Amino acid sequence: MTQLQGEGAVAPLCVLMGVSRASYYRDWSERSPKAEETQLRDLVQRLALGERFYGYRRITELVRRTGWWVNRKRIQRLMQEDNLLALRRGRLFRPATTQSRHGFVRWPNLARSLIPTGIDQLWVADITYVRLSEAFVYLAVVLDAFSRKVVGWAMADHLRAELAIDALEMALRARKPHGLGLVHHSDQGVQYACEGYIQRLQDAGVQPSMSRPGCPYDNAMAESFMKTLKTEEVDGSAYRDLAHAKSRIAAFIEAIYNPKRLHSALGYRSPEEFETDRQNHPHLSTTRRPLPRPATTTTTVPY
Repeated sequence: MTQLQGEGAVAPLCVLMGVSRASYYRDWSERSPKAEETQLRDLVQRLALGERFYGYRRITELVRRTGWWVNRKRIQRLMQEDNLLALRRGRLFRPATTQSRHGFVRWPNLARSLIPTGIDQLWVADITYVRLSEAFVYLAVVLDAFSRKVVGWAMADHLRAELAIDALEMALRARKPHGLGLVHHSDQGVQYACEGYIQRLQDAGVQPSMSRPGCPYDNAMAESFMKTLKTEEVDGSAYRDLAHAKSRIAAFIEAIYNPKRLHSALGYRSPEEFETDRQNHPHLSTTRRPLPRPATTTTTVPY
């Protein structure tokens, strides 16, 4: 009978079924909320198990995308009751990836006063280590600061400048930003300050920018991606060798992070989704997308 509730008045249905309205509402109040809670709990469990590293905020967004009108506190309560906690790993040994003692030019920090309003206005670059079973390899990335999308990346078993240049070349091929006034921001590491890297930037019409010494917050966006990568892919994996690590990280970037991974700073959209939304709707807010409206049904309130 509850399935017909939105299709007509309750009183005629009660007459048809031979029950009083008071009995109907008493039975509905006891069973319907419990059924709804069970359905929601099942959905939350499936989403949380599918996205092991998502906390209650991102799970809430995924639930809303299925059409549920629900707030974060309720999702947080359900996840706590079912012990659906996002996975985290403790800190391990971290090999150094930045060598800033060199004689190359240290370019001024242009990113501090730059707030991008579109793609290919500010790129951020960084290098991190990836642990294998018995060694370390290294990953260089280039991100678009507007959408957080990884536009270039490369992996190698060394920290020579070719590693960073390979990531840059991928980004330049993918975005073709020549003449757009693009700023490229990085730390003062020798890989980014060397003549070969700077020359490639200038050949592409890209302006170099570098963080202040000993201030990682100047490149916080790249650091944030590295933390996400370590938490959601690297720390839970056991890579056999460079080729294995490269294939897994490629899959994470290209199949999960860029097209699917939700960002609170992007209104809980993925980088590719955010870029598409902005391209189709230039005046769309850069914060939250509108919440889905609940289905419109006619419900008679008891009195």
